[in-house]
Amino acid sequence: MTLNIPEYYKEVSLRLNRVLDTVGLEEDVRWKRINMWIATEEIDRVGYSFPVHYFGSQAEATTTQGLKSDIDCVICAPWKGVKNLESWEPDLLTLLVVSDETTAPGYVKLQDINTDTPRHNMRFKLDRHARSVLCNNSDILKNINADEHHGPANTTVYGTNNVDLVCAIRLHYWPEQSSQWLTRNRRHNWPSQEIITLIQETGALLVPVGHKCSDEKHLEWRISMSYGEKILVWLFNPTQYKCYILLKMINKCFLKPVVDDDVLSSYHCKTCMFYLIENTLTSMWQPDNLLLCVELCLRLFYKWIENAICPNYFIPEENMFDSKVYGHVQGQLLDILSNLLQQKCRYLVGISCDNIGQKLMMTCLTPVMQLELQCQDVAQVLLISYVFLFDSLRTAVKMLHDNYSLFDHNILERAYASLGPRREANSILMTFFYSVLGSKLASKSLSQEPIDHHYLDMAQELLLLGSSSDVASGKLKLAAFYLAQGNLDMSEDVLNEIHKNYSYKILEFTDISDHTLQAILSENLSTTKLISQYTAFPILYHPSEIKCTHKALTLQMFNSTMSNQGDPYENNLPNIVRVDPKFYLYFLEFICYHRQNKRAHKETALNNMVCAIRHTNLEFMNTALNLLAYCLMQEGKLKNAYNVLSKSMKLVKQDNAAKWQIACLVNAVFRFLRCRLII
Repeated sequence: MTLNIPEYYKEVSLRLNRVLDTVGLEEDVRWKRINMWIATEEIDRVGYSFPVHYFGSQAEATTTQGLKSDIDCVICAPWKGVKNLESWEPDLLTLLVVSDETTAPGYVKLQDINTDTPRHNMRFKLDRHARSVLCNNSDILKNINADEHHGPANTTVYGTNNVDLVCAIRLHYWPEQSSQWLTRNRRHNWPSQEIITLIQETGALLVPVGHKCSDEKHLEWRISMSYGEKILVWLFNPTQYKCYILLKMINKCFLKPVVDDDVLSSYHCKTCMFYLIENTLTSMWQPDNLLLCVELCLRLFYKWIENAICPNYFIPEENMFDSKVYGHVQGQLLDILSNLLQQKCRYLVGISCDNIGQKLMMTCLTPVMQLELQCQDVAQVLLISYVFLFDSLRTAVKMLHDNYSLFDHNILERAYASLGPRREANSILMTFFYSVLGSKLASKSLSQEPIDHHYLDMAQELLLLGSSSDVASGKLKLAAFYLAQGNLDMSEDVLNEIHKNYSYKILEFTDISDHTLQAILSENLSTTKLISQYTAFPILYHPSEIKCTHKALTLQMFNSTMSNQGDPYENNLPNIVRVDPKFYLYFLEFICYHRQNKRAHKETALNNMVCAIRHTNLEFMNTALNLLAYCLMQEGKLKNAYNVLSKSMKLVKQDNAAKWQIACLVNAVFRFLRCRLII
């Protein structure tokens, strides 16, 4: 994968930095949290007979409320691990740290050297070399009140947090297996020699867990460099600190939901950070490069998963992906990471931890707009801001779908007046609002007796203003408005204009390919022209627009879409009907030509509808099938209409307007048979 960094990365990085500060990641807050845990550790040492240490995300201050990290507490057992017999002390239970050809890198055994006769009891077992070694499932935790076991840890609850209690054995010397870390070549002098010496003096821990693939996993202990890791994380500069937390958020929001919890952990993210910082220039880790740093981490992750190797930072021979990343899991992770990298940071709005995605989008708004707009309308304003910020049309349109609701014209006008330099982006947005408001106003006017022609003229003016929102959606609503009034000539003119402007380059919601988008962007068009000339948004109708909606869509509107299996979104609002732009164009052409008795044009429109269903990946296939069935019924092709409705029912079994249409179809068949019997 080649590194191609968009120009907007720097601007978004700075905005993202500000957003992360709002969830407690400012430097002063970070160090207050670190100092709090240092003080807690000092206090707890007074209350415990054994040394107590805190590690992990809480002690490192690398967590947020949304990440919900556990508290990792290590209690050091009063036993001594030594590397040779010369270090034996008669007053302590001294254990010789040993390994052999079958012990995986990063793991050791603890041999009993306190008696002449090898012990063989609940605590000690004989290994394959007849050595009496300490079991990692022994009762060293028997005096700790715990609720459940998580790997080498026992979990209990403290307040609102889970506390993982681990009883470990302290090594006061640097393990031989990690000796290479002390002397390996570091081109960028991270960490410095002073820090390396300090970390070496902290020694290591042995935690009671064996390698998953080992035949003697109940006899093995894992080497943990928790002291050194905590020091290195404390050394992170603000950008490295935020990058690490973002990496954990990405893991939680995108990777963990797909694979088991133990496949990828925050420890893998930490290891990735260590390697990347060691092998990059310190000058790269600046606030305006935050997204670049995150992308480099994701690329390193991709490389590791592709090779199924994640080397431990202190003991590179230890592969932390052993028995975890392989087969189907490996393919899933590669697909997800590849997709994230191709999105060029657009995935950020999908980070649900601490509402980071939503808060990032909110930075696109001016303070006046944030004050004026309610939550329902904010998403509408974010639509075009998202296109500006991330060049992503598909996600922007999805936001539009998920937040389609009533609009207050006065609020939008005041927000529009406050935009300043963002007037271009929101002028596009305002055209969409004009189209929606015009359709709502026209529907209200047409439902009155007598019709209020003053409001009808205002509605037409708004619809004309909104017709330039994009290639199709605004104009199609205008054409539907003319059809509702019976003005067939004006409707035909608008439909002909839309048909003429459609080309193979039009970006529809279902066909926003990178290739096509790059071809359009190569023309160096402004965002306004890009959207108005080359994009076609889906058509959305709310019940308040019912009089501007053809009756074939009315049944769709009053069937709840909450359980619509053919709709791609889980959080759909009920009573909003959606239809693909090109298909709706053909449908309106059919209705218009049917009323004008233009048989050849009508048949062409009907054939276009059939081809669109057969050969196009329609996003709202259920709606398209029901509209096609209505047209076939108008043509008297009842059998064909029934076949189409049957397909619709197979696609969506509940809350489908096809049920009503089938009832109408059966009624039409009975009337036809009755007429034949009378004759």
